[in-house]
Amino acid sequence: MAAVIPSVPAPSLSPAFGRLARRDALVRTALVSVLWLGVLLVAYWWAAGGGFQDLGSSLTDALLSLGRLSGLVGSALLLVQVLLMARVPLLERAYGQDRLVRIHRIVGLTSFDLIVVHVVLITWGYAAGRLGSTPATFWDLTWHDPGMLLAVAGTLLLVMVVLTSLRVARRRLRYESWHLLHLYGYLGAGLALPHQLWTGQEFLASPRATYVWWAAWAAVAATVVVFRVALPLLRNYRHGLRVAAIFPEGPGVVSVHLIGRRLDRLRAEPGQYFTWRFLDREGWTRANPFSLSAAPDGRTLRITVQSDGDGSASVGALRPGQRVLVEGPYGRLTPRARTQRKVALIGAGVGLAPLRALAEGLGYAPGEAVLLQRYRSHQLFAGELGVLRERRGLNLVAMPGARRSAGSWVGEGYDGYDDAQVLLGWIPDLVQRDVYVCGPPAWTAAVRQAAEQAGLPREQWHEEAFGW
Repeated sequence: MAAVIPSVPAPSLSPAFGRLARRDALVRTALVSVLWLGVLLVAYWWAAGGGFQDLGSSLTDALLSLGRLSGLVGSALLLVQVLLMARVPLLERAYGQDRLVRIHRIVGLTSFDLIVVHVVLITWGYAAGRLGSTPATFWDLTWHDPGMLLAVAGTLLLVMVVLTSLRVARRRLRYESWHLLHLYGYLGAGLALPHQLWTGQEFLASPRATYVWWAAWAAVAATVVVFRVALPLLRNYRHGLRVAAIFPEGPGVVSVHLIGRRLDRLRAEPGQYFTWRFLDREGWTRANPFSLSAAPDGRTLRITVQSDGDGSASVGALRPGQRVLVEGPYGRLTPRARTQRKVALIGAGVGLAPLRALAEGLGYAPGEAVLLQRYRSHQLFAGELGVLRERRGLNLVAMPGARRSAGSWVGEGYDGYDDAQVLLGWIPDLVQRDVYVCGPPAWTAAVRQAAEQAGLPREQWHEEAFGW
């Protein structure tokens, strides 16, 4: 296919380009503060309900008291976990989806561990400290205590979500299947709520605590409904995205051009991605994340896909006119994260797609942006990048060939130089630039290690994980 001439006018570079990055840092600080305040609040409820006194009483009271505390903290973290993945735009912009997923995983596993501890200690306590009686006690609690059967069902759903989130399980699951299974976590969290309010000592003794807990869960549930259900439905109804054309970009790689109504109101930025459902084809119910490979111009969108997964393999068979459902835009590999005047874009394979969009959509003067492109044999977007080099002054470095070793990000031909030296050889002023990177996970990790060795400050590193 002939090169697509970048049509978005060269953006001007605002002297306050770091302002949004600083604002996002304040949002991150606020979220951490809210998390700790929530934990302290439920700990206060536990203490006000006689938690400390019960610890010094009988073994049974101590077990029940610790069980209540672990359950309260675990539930508070579960609430935060749901909020983190509610796709709230304020949090998405401040963290980016990659970082939110990592925090979600840590908070989620901690919450799950505390809930398991809660189940064990509460059951052991009601069994009067007799381990041999705990199975029968658990059975009795499940069938006779208000809300316990729902809580057990919810806990089993959370167990399924945790097990399928383990690295060994994720390697065996398709992204689409994993994503669908993960949605059951919302149901699990909801089923676990009633028994807290119906049987929890802290809530039975304090109407105020009950109101606060109901309000917190209702607010988070409303957030999920608004941002994960209502907003995507509204956007798809408003914009009516359809496939306009499909073009081959190289072996196993295609670009899909899409059109719709008032696409400027999507407020998509270069470097972001959407999750896509292509209707009228098998597997349309499963969402697939693909980055924009051209800066959005308010009239069209473009993605570039490598046919190597269950969801992406059939993209090349799309037909013009097919309806498309999207969620997004997501991701923080955008101009918003920028803190420096100069930028470096480093990509490998089809991971170059969001960097191609950034090379078009970022504001920079000639010589202030450099793009390092790693590829095995076929250079993606060669013609388009050539246009950007001529029109915008983009410095383009092509680095073909296989990697010289599994732990390196560079190709052959750099004998006698380590990875950091190669990076500094191409970008001597690296520490004065924001560095945007996208590629396979192991390759990206190698680039990050080289950048750290070269002295790049952490806040100037911007990464989009090319995996899940």
